[in-house]
Order: sequence, then structure tokens, then C-alpha cells
Amino acid sequence: MPLDSVTLTALAGELRQKLIGCRVDKIQQPERDTLLLSVHGPAASGRLALCGGVGTARAHFTEARYENPAQPPMFCMLLRKHLGGARIADVTQPERERLLRFDFDARDELGFEARRSLILELIGRGTNLILLDADGRILDCLRRVDAEMNPLRQVLPGLIYRLPPRPEKADFFDLSSEERRALWENYDGGAPDKWLLDRFNGLSPLLCRELVWRCRGDLGTMPSAMDALADTVLAGDFTPWMLLSEGKPKDFSCLPIGQYGESMTGERFPDFSALLDAFYTRRSAGEEMRRRTAELRKSVKNARDRCARKIALQTAELEKTAAREEKRRWGELITANLYRAPKPGAESMTVEDFYEPDCPSVTIPLDRLKTAQQNAAAYYKEYRKLQTAEKYLTGLLAENRRDEQYLSSVLDELERATGEADLAEIRRELRETGYLRAPKNGKREKEKEAAPLRFRTEGGYEVLVGRGNRMNDYLTFKLARKDDLWLHTLKIHGSHVILRCAGETPDAESLRQAAVLAATHSQAREGGRVPVDVTSVRYVKKPAGALPGMVIYSNQTTLSAEADEALAEKLRIK
Repeated sequence: MPLDSVTLTALAGELRQKLIGCRVDKIQQPERDTLLLSVHGPAASGRLALCGGVGTARAHFTEARYENPAQPPMFCMLLRKHLGGARIADVTQPERERLLRFDFDARDELGFEARRSLILELIGRGTNLILLDADGRILDCLRRVDAEMNPLRQVLPGLIYRLPPRPEKADFFDLSSEERRALWENYDGGAPDKWLLDRFNGLSPLLCRELVWRCRGDLGTMPSAMDALADTVLAGDFTPWMLLSEGKPKDFSCLPIGQYGESMTGERFPDFSALLDAFYTRRSAGEEMRRRTAELRKSVKNARDRCARKIALQTAELEKTAAREEKRRWGELITANLYRAPKPGAESMTVEDFYEPDCPSVTIPLDRLKTAQQNAAAYYKEYRKLQTAEKYLTGLLAENRRDEQYLSSVLDELERATGEADLAEIRRELRETGYLRAPKNGKREKEKEAAPLRFRTEGGYEVLVGRGNRMNDYLTFKLARKDDLWLHTLKIHGSHVILRCAGETPDAESLRQAAVLAATHSQAREGGRVPVDVTSVRYVKKPAGALPGMVIYSNQTTLSAEADEALAEKLRIK
């Protein structure tokens, strides 16, 4: 849900109180559209997130964990040069625009005082982050906009920054009560919320619907409802409010919202930073990872679908080879009855089938252009061809089924990926197995090594959980000791789990918690109880030529466990 200008007004006032006088200690750009400014000052300290993503643009203090890329982007390096060590002088929202301006007291390359400004524009697809010098000239921006992209307003280094063009609508909060009433008198029917949205600047669709709801079906009270809303906003009487549907965040506002009745619940927050951080952390983490993995997921899914098509075709071909014994028998029956064979030109011959106990008569089709002996040779040849086809098709089917299982496990890895390190590990794995090509420039991109997830049971035992197929192999065959316990969901894709017990017999609760972790980090994480196999690491083997993550094991016992995200988070070693 994009920030409307009213909520942005409330947010700007809150950030102004906290940020003025704060020093910028560190600047990071963990994602393409996200900046993190570590600030420290008399009123607040923490990390300020500035997000310039389409549909997710916002500014707030955050407690969320971000994973930085191996190499900082160029825009991040530029910001470090100009804003590193600077103090925040002001935070403003010009003329109730959907943008925030952060002014900094910085120093230039020679050490002289210099004013710098960072503009966060939150305008739909025009969302941007723009760095300005003291004269209002653009130093650089997150998204450059040339004349071809927007002939009316370019955003390029070297140009003077200009505010976005204002809509040709009356500002709802700049009008007097009488002016709003006069405009409302022109209402000519139709959807009242759409009419309000088309006539007034500064109102979001949510606030327009809320105004209509507050009239309780009597649109004659609309002027009073509009006056009440304007008075609340102009007085700065804001309430950070989140709307939840079935416990999941759906929307947020600067005022309590009642239009949804009992279909949604409301949750009040202490400030707007806490509201935005909670909303986007809960709602956008999974969506962001799905967006970042979309291309990779598409490649893996296409490869898996190709395997499925091959399996279907090869299965059909293999079924045809089942008729080969009949071809051999026909060849032998013709050979045994050559003295009775008809002359060339016959379409069939009837003989006694001595392979059956009562020797029934059987009619064998013949090629009219061949002799009986040539027909027998043709049947022998077809038999050998089908016999060879069965051998190769059986091998190809096993290989393609193995590949299909492996690619399904990679798709499960992508669903459970939590950051760039996990994605880099999956890319590396796919390149090693030949499903992904190396970069065209021939350079190997610098990739961060992912580490296994670490947990500690309430009984004090350490549990390690793999985050991908390559790490599963490393965990099981390099890191684990032979007398540790190995856990994995039965016939369900998931992580290898190592319960580090060094030959001891762990207590039942620790073993149960390790099984819960195995279920939580598997394809069964969203559904019911599942079987989890437990065995000693010494009984886990990797067949020659097996793909990453694929193992065989023996001497196992099977437990029943159910995924539990809350328990996993509680046991996790931060």
C-alpha cells in the first residue's frame, strides 16, 4: 500500500523530531531500491530505511535484518562520499507533496561545509531517490529519467531539480469548509468515493471510502464528515493504524479505519516507524524474495517441466517394448515352419503355437514383398531393436526421474531462501550441475558463502540445518561427525539436519525438537505431521555420480513431527 500524502505528513513530523541533529555513521544499500542510514543523535539512534521501490516506497526506522551484497552499488558509494559523517539538518514534506526531503550538513572533498539533500519521491512508478548539492543540482539518482522516458520532467545528473507537476485538482486540506461544501454541491450521483478522489488532491482511495462510510448512508452529512477529517489532519491528531485480515497485514493509515466492520481488525502502533516496519516486514519479505527469485525459479521450473515431458514420452516408448517377446516368437514360429510357408505375396501364415500347452493356431502377419525367411529375420531384428530400446529407455528414465527430483528440491530451496547468500549458493549449485550458464562476460561474480542455520535445543544440544543441496552435502559429509545424528523428512524434499551429540544418546525432547526443525525446513512446513527419519551420520552415503543433496541411508528409525516456526525462532542461535 503506497503512502498517501496525509500519512506522509504525519511521518514527516515524526521523523523531523527524531532525526534533526543525528549524525550519519554508516550507509548501506542491501537491495537495489533500499538504503540504510545508521544514525546516532540526541533524540534517536538506529537504522533509517529509505525504500524507493515501486509500491513499497517508504522511510522509517527499522529493526529488520538485511543482507548486504558483496560489492556495494555505485549509488551507495556516492552517498558514502557525500553523506558519510554528515548531520541531518531538516526533514520536510514540500507543499503536501508525496515526497520527503532530508537536508544534511556535510563537508566537501576539501573539508569545507556543504549542504546536501536527499529526496525520496513516492509517486507510483516515478518513485525515486535523488541526491542534490547545495544549489539544488542533481548529483545522481536511483533511477535516471531521460527525455525519452518523460519529455516533461527529466531526472539526470547535472540538471536542476524540479518538483513533480501538481495535479490539477483542489487540495482538500487547503480549502475552507465553505469551499469544500460548494464543491460537494456539484456531486451528480455515481460512486461518491470515486467522485471525491477525482475532485480533491490529498485524499487516498482509503480515506475517500472512509468518508463515505462515516456518512452511514446519508450523503447529506458529507460536508460535516469532510470538515471533521480536515480538522483532525490539520490539528496533527494522527493514529498509526494497521488493518489486518485473518492476522495478516492488508493496509495501514494515519487514522482508525471503520469501513471494513468485522471483516478486518485494527492494530494501533506507538509510532509510524514501528507501523511501517511491522507492515512491510510481515507483508513484503516473502513477496520481495519471490520477486528476486522469479527469473531463477522460471529457469528451474522450465528445466523440470522438460524432464517431465521426457519422462512421459520415454514411458510411452518403454511400454511399446513390452511387445518384443511376441516378435521373437513369431520369428521362431516362421523359422520352424519354413517348409509350410506360403510363396512371396501372402499377407499372413497360420501355424500352431508350440509355446502354448494346447498348441492353438496363430496367424502371423507377413510382408508381401518378402520371403518367409526374410519375414522371420525382420521379426528377429525388431525384437533386438526393442530389447536394446528397453535397456536405454530404462536408463534414461531413471536419469530423468533423478533430475526431476533434484530440480524439485531446488524449487523448494528457492521457496525457503531468505537472502542473497542463499540465492548465490543456489546459482553456484545450478552452474556446477549445468542447469545455469556462467556469466557471459566470463568473469566470476563474487558470491557470499552461506552458513548453515544453527539452533540449540532446550537440552543444550546444537542442531545444524542446511540451506541448500550443496550445503547439505558439506554438512553431512564434511562438518558432521560420524556419531552425530542425521535427520530428514521421509520422501519429502528438505534440509539435512545434524543433531550434534558426539555419540551420546540425546534426551527425547531434544530429538523431538530436531525433528520439528527438519519438518519446518522442508516442503512439509505448511501441512500437518510428517514422518522424519533419524539415523547416525555413519549410515548416510552418497552414491557415485549423485546430484547435490542426494543420499541413501540405512539403520533409520522414524519419528512423527510437525513444523513449528515459533519454536524454530525460539531455538535459533542469533
